[in-house]
Amino acid sequence: MTYDVGADVPVTVVMPTYNEAANLPRMAELVLGLPIEGLHLKVVDDSSPDGTGRIAEELADKYNWDGRHRMSVLHRTEKDGLGRAYVAGMSAALDEGAAYVVQMDADGSHPVEAVPRMLGTAMASGVGLVVGSRYVEGGSLDEDWGRHRVLLSRFANRYARTVLGTKIRDITAGFNLWSAATLRDIDLATLDSAGYSFQVELKFKAVRAGHSAVEIPIRFEERTEGVSKMNLSTQIESAVMPVRLRLRNRRG
Repeated sequence: MTYDVGADVPVTVVMPTYNEAANLPRMAELVLGLPIEGLHLKVVDDSSPDGTGRIAEELADKYNWDGRHRMSVLHRTEKDGLGRAYVAGMSAALDEGAAYVVQMDADGSHPVEAVPRMLGTAMASGVGLVVGSRYVEGGSLDEDWGRHRVLLSRFANRYARTVLGTKIRDITAGFNLWSAATLRDIDLATLDSAGYSFQVELKFKAVRAGHSAVEIPIRFEERTEGVSKMNLSTQIESAVMPVRLRLRNRRG
């Protein structure tokens, strides 16, 4: 099935960055080359020491020609977690009138060409969340992922799904499209997660608020430039967050 997403649908891609100077120009070109007339790219930079913020401003000047506001940059003064960066960017997108908000990494791991398919799915089905999923039929991981990382990723998803009782197979996925109504119902300001567990908390609260989710298969690529931001503290937070959410939900 194909979907007509060429209309002026206000869609904002929120892309957090920290030391992504080598990746951002290519990602901006790919995102802003998508056949979605109302698409806007919002980079949220956490004062990257490699000059990513400056490069983002230069790219915004390049793409915001002829009165079109296609790209913007939100500069944050500290690096306090992926979740906080997303909350800042998504909140700004909602304030600016976005009907849909896409979460996307700046490292090239998420297939940009899947965005129209995600948007078309949301528009056709009316769901509040479309997940770019590695773990539904047709989804896959780059072969460069080591066996240890694959097993860890699959375990993290199974663990979070089991603890929270959700049917979303890739609940840790970072490539998601949200309707504005869903994000407003969640109330982004109430989210606790600072790191990667933000992905789990956001999806859990969306389902708890009564919103449906659809997963579409994607191929998740290994980054070719830069280094992963995952560290021990974010791994610990990711392990603890599902239990905290479950306990809090029981008390409620």
